[in-house]
Amino acid sequence: MPKVSEEYYENKRKEIIDAAFRVCARKPISSVEMKDIIAETGFSHGVIYRYYKDLDEVLKDLVITINENNKIDDRLDAILSKAKPGKWEDTIYKICDMLAGYMTGVGTDLLKICVYSDMMAMTDPQRSMNIASRLGKGEQSPLLYAVSAMQKYLTGVIEENNLKPVSSVDEIVQFFVVNYHGILSGYVIAECFKAEHVEGKYKPRDMFRNLAKAIVLMMGGKAK
Repeated sequence: MPKVSEEYYENKRKEIIDAAFRVCARKPISSVEMKDIIAETGFSHGVIYRYYKDLDEVLKDLVITINENNKIDDRLDAILSKAKPGKWEDTIYKICDMLAGYMTGVGTDLLKICVYSDMMAMTDPQRSMNIASRLGKGEQSPLLYAVSAMQKYLTGVIEENNLKPVSSVDEIVQFFVVNYHGILSGYVIAECFKAEHVEGKYKPRDMFRNLAKAIVLMMGGKAK
C-alpha cells in the first residue's frame, strides 16, 4: 500500500478514535452505540465500517491509544533506579506522589473514561474481558506495570531489610490497587460531577500520601 494511502488510513482511524474518546467522556461506555460515534465523526455509516467491523473494535483501539499516551513506566523506573536500600519508606512516598501527579495531570475526561470502564467491567464483565483479550502485552493499562514493579520492589525491600510486614506482599499490592481505584473514583465524582457532599474533599496528593503511609506501616516501617 502506498505511503500516502497508509497515512490516510491511519488519519481516518485516528479521527474515529478521537471521536470515540469524546463520546466516552460524555456517557457511560456501556451505553455508547456505534451510531453515537458515527454522529460524532460526521462520517457516513459505510465509512466507519470500512475501518472498524464493530463497536468493540473501536473501543479496543481507544484503550490502546489511551494506554500508549499515558504510560508511567519511565517515571516509575526513574524512582526505583534511585531508591536507596535504607530509605525504602521515602521511595514509597515518592511513588505515591508521582501517581498523584499523574492522576491530576492526565485530565478529567480521561479519568471519567477510566471510571466508566470500571463500571462496564462490573456490569458486563464478559464484554470487558473480550475487549481486554484483544490487547497485546505492551498495550495494557499502565497500572498493571505499576503493580508488577511494586510487587517486585516490595519483595526485595522485605528481604534486604529483614522486615516483618503485617500482611503479605500480595495483600499489600491488592490494598494499593483498591485504594488507587477509590481515589480515582472519588476525584472524578468531586471534579467532574461536582457532587456536593464530596466537592473539594478529594485531594489526590493528600490521599496518595495517606496511602503511602498505610503501605509503609503494613510493611513494618515508620510512617511520616
